[in-house]
Amino acid sequence: MKILIIVNVDWFIYSHRLPIILEAKKKGYEIHIATKVTDLAKKEVLINQGIKFHELSFDRSGKKITRIIYIFFKILNLIHKLKPNILHLVTIQPILIGGLAARIMGIKKIVYAISGLGHTFLSENLITKIRRLLILKIYQLALGGKNRKVIFQNPQDHALLSKVCSLSNKETIIIPGSGVDLKKFNYSKVPESNPIVMMASRLLVSKGVYEFIEAAKIVKKKGLKIKFQLVGKPDKSNPLTIKKYEIEKWESEGYIEYLGYRDDLNKIIPKAHIIVLPSYYPEGLPKILCEAAACGRPVITTDEPGCKDAIKNGETGILIRRKDSKNLANAIIKIMKNKKLLNDMSIAARARAEKLFDIKSVVKTHIDIYESLSK
Repeated sequence: MKILIIVNVDWFIYSHRLPIILEAKKKGYEIHIATKVTDLAKKEVLINQGIKFHELSFDRSGKKITRIIYIFFKILNLIHKLKPNILHLVTIQPILIGGLAARIMGIKKIVYAISGLGHTFLSENLITKIRRLLILKIYQLALGGKNRKVIFQNPQDHALLSKVCSLSNKETIIIPGSGVDLKKFNYSKVPESNPIVMMASRLLVSKGVYEFIEAAKIVKKKGLKIKFQLVGKPDKSNPLTIKKYEIEKWESEGYIEYLGYRDDLNKIIPKAHIIVLPSYYPEGLPKILCEAAACGRPVITTDEPGCKDAIKNGETGILIRRKDSKNLANAIIKIMKNKKLLNDMSIAARARAEKLFDIKSVVKTHIDIYESLSK
């Protein structure tokens, strides 16, 4: 059985889908990945394990119509060439473009992985509303096959697209996030050192970076000795990216310590006391919040789809209003000033991770989906 997985960029594979791909290969599936390649070293490692790569130079901004058309025909050609038994589409552009191509090519067994709805579902200006209606129409066409399985990460996305695309309960499943290796992200007690609040994310405006900085200013003005750490890097392909000079300014003024991009979150999360994500980006279910829970760290995040599904409010963390830095600052102070609450949330967070976010369960569910479509 041949599986073609299409993703918009390779780093998403390594960070969110790699265990599924490796397990499918172990089960005897022939795995092909079509994506934009940015890391040749990691690509070579997977090629050596028998994974086959196909270059698709997605424009992640989604604004270059000629590029979208070009990718559409590339996918048509790739499907014609490979004739995959199962097509697995991950992230927005592959789902929309690849879904349309798959219907034209008569591919009948398709897995769609909805990991958030993106910036088009964020803004409320007239142009964006029109674009959103257009995208929903494309979803109707792209998800229009009969033998389909649509994976959602939160109930809100599930409800919206199930209604728009007339999806039955048998055709859909909610898998909370991409899973976490609970041994790698193991539980540790909250440190006794000076308190640290950490935000780890793609550095976008819509992820709540400005609110994080403003909360740091509020807390520091109150004289509380709490360190604020920012982890991640700007996303140059995204119009809402945070600029490098902004980060340098915040750090020089003493509001944050900037750690840059890190691939060892399992080592730096345990050094923090609280993980925050003030996001109002239309998330699936943020992986960082699952990783924080696995390490036993309380989370402060927004009462938004995806984010709010990652925690149990008042037990494993605190939900705050979107774009409200005062609300964020107050939540930080509330937890930091109550050691019992901090420790209770820490224990409850790990228990929730063990119940919902174990990578073994996520991998098994995906393999079960492949096997059900293989019959």
